[in-house]
Amino acid sequence: MLTELHVKNIGLIEETEVSFGSGLNILTGETGAGKSMLLGSVNLALGQKMSREMLRDDSKPGLVELVFAVENPAVLERLREMDVETEDGLLIITRKIQDGRSIFRLNGEASTAAGVRRISSLLLDIHGQHEHQSLLYPDRQLEILDAYGKDSLSGLLEETALLWKEYRGVKKALEDYQIDESERERESSLLQYEIKEIEDASLQPGEDEELEKTYRKMANGKKIAEALGEVHRLTGYEEGAGDAVGKAVSELNAIADFDGQLEELARSLGDIDNLLNDFNREASGYLEDFTFSEEDFYETETRLDQVNRLKSKYGSTLEEIGEYLHRQQEKLQKLENFEAEKTRLTEELRKAEEKLEKSCEKLSEKRKECARSLASQIGEGLKELNFLSSDFEIAFSRTPGYGRNGYDAVEFRISTNPGEPLKPLSKVVSGGELSRIMLAIKSILADRDETETLIFDEIDTGISGRTAQRVSEKMAGIGKSHQVLCITHLAQIAAMADHHFEISKTVENNGTTTHIRELDEENSVRELARILGGAEITPAVLESAREMKGLARKLKQQQKS
Repeated sequence: MLTELHVKNIGLIEETEVSFGSGLNILTGETGAGKSMLLGSVNLALGQKMSREMLRDDSKPGLVELVFAVENPAVLERLREMDVETEDGLLIITRKIQDGRSIFRLNGEASTAAGVRRISSLLLDIHGQHEHQSLLYPDRQLEILDAYGKDSLSGLLEETALLWKEYRGVKKALEDYQIDESERERESSLLQYEIKEIEDASLQPGEDEELEKTYRKMANGKKIAEALGEVHRLTGYEEGAGDAVGKAVSELNAIADFDGQLEELARSLGDIDNLLNDFNREASGYLEDFTFSEEDFYETETRLDQVNRLKSKYGSTLEEIGEYLHRQQEKLQKLENFEAEKTRLTEELRKAEEKLEKSCEKLSEKRKECARSLASQIGEGLKELNFLSSDFEIAFSRTPGYGRNGYDAVEFRISTNPGEPLKPLSKVVSGGELSRIMLAIKSILADRDETETLIFDEIDTGISGRTAQRVSEKMAGIGKSHQVLCITHLAQIAAMADHHFEISKTVENNGTTTHIRELDEENSVRELARILGGAEITPAVLESAREMKGLARKLKQQQKS
């Protein structure tokens, strides 16, 4: 739900911050106080276009910040699918407007207006402003119908989605297969060339590593021979270190018997002499065995170049080259059996489409049953909301192809006056009427809709008396399972508030400023009295307001029970 709204330097608002609660949040205030601007700021945060004139002071930046506490697991999962992560269930949307530019952020990270709009429908529905009137969108109307009938439709929807995925996979495979004869010959020739090149190389596991070692040794053969020859000479017994150490051993042995300490030194030097002798002999053996063949070097170099060339074309390792070879062999086999494979895929697609068609047909029939029931309930709900002569239906048509939700396209149609034909909602209703239609739908779907926050503006346009009372009762009912924000001029609706906010304006420093505050019980009664009595609030009006508040409290308690 929307827990915090922070607005700065927008319209009449210098800066305000308000915390909303769960249930029904009512906003009231005198005409021109800035009620619509406050909720309009929500639209701005969600990507609505704005002009520079909307800034209170165009020399300063404007700011709108929304804080959502997301608790619905389904909504959290949808957000994750969109790569939007919440922090401890919180999602903060910020829009800063300065110098004609807007910067959007999601939890502090830069975003785009399109990115924000993409997730906004998951978080709230705004009714009364055309930019967010989701009820006008055919896709949203189908979602409403499926939400209403989910108990009987969910199994068919899952089955249809699985069959559609299977059908789409086979269809794509067949489309990828549809190439002309010349293209097939070109691809076949290329595959044959690549397969032959890899197979002719007869690559052996680990061969590349052994070749690298051998090549390094051969490439540095001369340097190895010269350096080791010099080492052998320096450590040898012909004027080398070995000769000197040997003489030292003889001299030390000659005097070793004179002192025990000298005996220990003689043994140590003897060990050195033996080690040096062994080293010199091994170095000599290495030099005798070491040979350098130009022919062998050429063959090693050529083979290594061949292996590296194959790596550059088909894979960074010999294992990857082997996997590539296997894939190309499979492709070639399919091309060589083109007609048979094409026939097989065509038949597989026919069967997949046949199964999908049957599933879509069953889904459509069940939807039509749900649609008749939903249309009837909406029609009854509309009559309670002052659409006394209205007629409502859900019309079906078939989409050109299939989708994961079947082949149905639905359209909500209404006639608000006797004798008038049924027409799509977008061609008939005003903003206020649309809000009441959505209110009727939301009251039916209250326990099934996953959108946590609903905002209603203009919902009380053209209604009063008993109709206003029914609107207030329905809104209170929706508030049991959703957070509702509503701007109203009617006391019947305001009396139902779980949280009541007053929006007012003051003149300060030759400028007008909008303020908002949450009202306690007594101040809420006084605000109801103002709505009921106008300029003069008499004791009788106050008593009426208090009575209205009490009756609303009793009604909400009855709804809970």
